[in-house]
Amino acid sequence: MAIFVCTTSKTVMKATDPFFALKQQLEGDVFTDNVQRVLYATDASSYREMPQAVCRPKSKEDIRTIIAFARENNTSVIPRAAGTSLAGQVVGAGIVVDISKYMNRILAFDAAARWVEVEPGVNLAELNLFLAPHGLQFGPETSTANRCCIGGMVGNNSCGLHSLIYGSARDHLLEAECLMADGSEITFKAMTTAEFRRRCQGDPELLETRIYRNLEEMLSDPENQKQIRAEFPDPKVKRRNNGYAIDVLLETDPFTGNGESLNVCKLLAGSEGTLAFSTRLKLNLIPLPPTFKGLVCAHFSSLEEAYQGNLIALKRQPGAVELMDDIIMNCTKENIEQRKNRFFIQGDPKAMLMIEFACETEPELLQVAAALERDFREAKLGYHFPLVQGAENIKKVWALRTAGLGVLSNIPGDKRSTTVIEDTSVAPEYLAGYMADFDQVLEKYGLSCVKYAHIATGEIHLRPLLNLKDEADVELYHTIAKEIAVLVKKYRGSLSGEHGDGRLRGEFIPFMLGDHNYQLIKKLKQTWDPDNILNPGKIIDTPPITENLRYLVGEPRLINTAFDFSEQDGFLRAVEMCNGSADCRKSSIIGGTMCPTFMATKDEDKSTRGRANLLREFLTRSPKANPFDHEEIFQVLELCISCKACKSECPSNVDMAKLKAEFLQHYYEIHGIPMRARLIACLPQLYQMGRIVRPLTNWMTGTVAFKKMIGFAEERSIPKLSRLSLRQWYRNPRKYMDGSKRKVYLFADEFTDQNESDLGVKAILLLRKLGYEVVIPKHRESGRTYLSKGLVKTAKKIAAENILQLHPLISEMTPLVGIEPSAILAFRDEYPDLAEGPLKEKACQLAAHALMIDEFIASEFEKGNISTTLFTTSSKQIKLHGHCQQKAVASTTPTKKMLEIPVNYRVTEIASGCCGMAGSFGYEKEHYELSRKIGEMVLFPAVRQAGDDEIITAPGTSCRHHINDGTGRKVLHPVEVLYEALLG
Repeated sequence: MAIFVCTTSKTVMKATDPFFALKQQLEGDVFTDNVQRVLYATDASSYREMPQAVCRPKSKEDIRTIIAFARENNTSVIPRAAGTSLAGQVVGAGIVVDISKYMNRILAFDAAARWVEVEPGVNLAELNLFLAPHGLQFGPETSTANRCCIGGMVGNNSCGLHSLIYGSARDHLLEAECLMADGSEITFKAMTTAEFRRRCQGDPELLETRIYRNLEEMLSDPENQKQIRAEFPDPKVKRRNNGYAIDVLLETDPFTGNGESLNVCKLLAGSEGTLAFSTRLKLNLIPLPPTFKGLVCAHFSSLEEAYQGNLIALKRQPGAVELMDDIIMNCTKENIEQRKNRFFIQGDPKAMLMIEFACETEPELLQVAAALERDFREAKLGYHFPLVQGAENIKKVWALRTAGLGVLSNIPGDKRSTTVIEDTSVAPEYLAGYMADFDQVLEKYGLSCVKYAHIATGEIHLRPLLNLKDEADVELYHTIAKEIAVLVKKYRGSLSGEHGDGRLRGEFIPFMLGDHNYQLIKKLKQTWDPDNILNPGKIIDTPPITENLRYLVGEPRLINTAFDFSEQDGFLRAVEMCNGSADCRKSSIIGGTMCPTFMATKDEDKSTRGRANLLREFLTRSPKANPFDHEEIFQVLELCISCKACKSECPSNVDMAKLKAEFLQHYYEIHGIPMRARLIACLPQLYQMGRIVRPLTNWMTGTVAFKKMIGFAEERSIPKLSRLSLRQWYRNPRKYMDGSKRKVYLFADEFTDQNESDLGVKAILLLRKLGYEVVIPKHRESGRTYLSKGLVKTAKKIAAENILQLHPLISEMTPLVGIEPSAILAFRDEYPDLAEGPLKEKACQLAAHALMIDEFIASEFEKGNISTTLFTTSSKQIKLHGHCQQKAVASTTPTKKMLEIPVNYRVTEIASGCCGMAGSFGYEKEHYELSRKIGEMVLFPAVRQAGDDEIITAPGTSCRHHINDGTGRKVLHPVEVLYEALLG
């Protein structure tokens, strides 16, 4: 059981801290508090080990200092980038060194010579965005491209979808500037045999000389050569990462006379930071692929057919061949969103190969696709071979595979799709036999798993469902790893194809490579790192795979909650849905909304993964009777702005906003509700009281004294109360009910009702002009202000009242329509999880017919119930910023469709994530600067660049307020834009 001290990363390090001296020497950051150590105790693997400290260096000299400190203090250095490793490569008990925040610069670039020099923290997708205008790319492209770093790719020898033609990171690493375990600096690059011999004759006191001599002695020895060639994976296996790549170095000129230059960089690739710490990497670049791409989606009646079909497809030299089995495809059948992505599927195939070709011309593409279909039919393999073309359609095919895997990864309970045997690789011609034997092993233990991924190179990802909280399954975890290792060895394959050895496969390296070869690579590690400073316990002398697992064995404690978490099998398991994949660590340059606070800061504790890791740690290992009673959790979750992006963009659909609200409910029950939180939560009631003296209220809330008193930023303007509330205006509305098409119920949300009643009036007049009867029914506020401040039990009562009042009225024919996304979408998002007993079914029925006004109007237009003739024909350019919860729970597509009902209105959606205001977050003094920083990433610059004649529009009230405060531009709700476009 871990012992927790109530300290956070905000705590000032004391002079008595063992790492105080290191902190004084570094330009970068040093943390020893529990929060940061917990955040870096895990990666995307099944492992957890608390480090002594976390460092974020800003320079090569910082890294040199860290290594020296580790050597002097008998500890270790664990290099880390995005932390997406699946085999525990970046967890350890020493100093975790995160290079992703600061060491992420592109240093030099030569388009003509096709190379680029980067620091190890440069993100792959950002690098390729930089290179694309020059027609170039870095070839290996992992599925984690939008957050992984080049340093991590080199450490792992990463491959990707197109490894068949692009190879791995090892094939494109030209030079590596490295700091060694003794603090010396060596640049590794290609060299002639003569140069290699000269270096072997250097000063024997130098580590560099000892490194080259060790290689010369090892690889020149005939017996060693024989053993390496006999025991290492078959060279035909393109994806091979077991141990150190001495088999690759062996096949170079100094040892074979084949003219191939020796480049020790090939040894560094896949070494997982155990040999050296890279500070600069020079990469080979390749041209972008040809323009015309297509996927031949070959349907097969069995997996065995697909294995044979792969060999036929390879003869046509495709760029990639991916496998998807029927389990994945069937997972998408009942998903409304994914049905449209099944357009290319005919019947019920047992397996599918997605075979990609990229050609210079479309006729060439059609020709190769037709030839491949003939090949399949002649071999009597498969039954349907559609060619999918066009970027959008190809994207749908890949989305289908991803969605199926997402469903599988979100199975409720403690059995998880587990990384243990998922990375094996054999030569494609042996794949059918290997898979037959593989299925027998799993069948023996009553296990099965989906089959998917990189069949072209003989690697199929295989993840059985195991419960690593169950002692029997932990034992089985080890057993099947061992038995599959025997099987892979039988076919001369690699136990690791692209995910690395790390903690997960290191135990089996002596068996996979043979004891003779293991002693060779062990001596190599001792030569490079005699004091075992660099990432110990990986590849060499690895502990058993069942040590330091992330989950504790046994039943977790039960936690009573206000929200219903039964779909995830409880609050803890909702937290544990985060598998550490780090999709939340992408930057604003890449796009998307998740996670805005990480995008603005690049701090792990401001990512969804970081928050989930901290919650899991305290919920499972806290010694307190109430595991929510930890200030550390409060401090980290305080900066979650509840944008809901993780609910939709996270592959595991982790809903951190919901988890945060639940936590705050429990935390406040122990510590009391802060005054400001209570004031914001009770805003609807305070508005009603303030309306009695409206002029005084508006004056007072705008004063500096008032802002200081409640903890708001002085720079921030405060929304004013409207002259009349929307409900007051509605008491005697003008009626246009004769001949109306249908009735709609308008939800008079607390923000529109009190602060922007003119917007509500325009919405009503617009709907009436379009022929609809509009009724504001009796209802409470939405409860959004209470949810945002964690007063879930109060929100629960409000939700129950609204469900009871509105359920009898609302149906498909008489929908509930809302103006403010955060309010109306509460009916769809939170209400079903707040309702209990008989109310739950009513809540779900109500949710199905609760629509944003944008959705309602766009739907009616598509049905032909609204005519363009009602609107102006003049031209307008519109820039749209979508609301975060709209993007997560609904879509911005209906808003764009609605805004383009006037025939000459054209909408461009700003590629922004969250605006940064996030309800009250951006008003709060301590959050103001972060709020502005988020706005300045994409949104504010895009608004400033818009022409004066362009309309800026945003459905969210806080978004409009933030944009106006940040840029001075007037921002309209989409309803206002459409209302002003009406004729007459």
